[in-house]
Amino acid sequence: MSTQDALLKQASISTQDSTVVATFNIDGTIPASGAYVVGLVGATPDYSTQRRLCIEFMNGEAIAFYSFNREQGVEEDYDLSGVTHSDSTITGSFPMAALNGLGKGHVMSAFSEAEGREFQHGVPVEEHL
Repeated sequence: MSTQDALLKQASISTQDSTVVATFNIDGTIPASGAYVVGLVGATPDYSTQRRLCIEFMNGEAIAFYSFNREQGVEEDYDLSGVTHSDSTITGSFPMAALNGLGKGHVMSAFSEAEGREFQHGVPVEEHL
């Protein structure tokens, strides 16, 4: 995968009913081969509490949808029906509980990984929470 493939250009997060909707817009398309992950990292200002919300693809198809609570070391998997995607937009509807403990003063950024390696990090997130 070259650096021009699936470049994460914008990420946003909003609330809708009892869910947190994360949207990732990429410049290019979801890679048709190999592993690709998009996600959000949210943390308290001192980073003592951290959450990762992730959507993982293999060969262009979503295969995993989960959140990870860093301090508890707990991953929670969700049903893939919460993920929609086109060539350049990926959306995941996470339960509100995925962000529990972050509070109003949190920091958040988006990331992508390709073939198990960090591809991008620190991508700004437009928040509507």
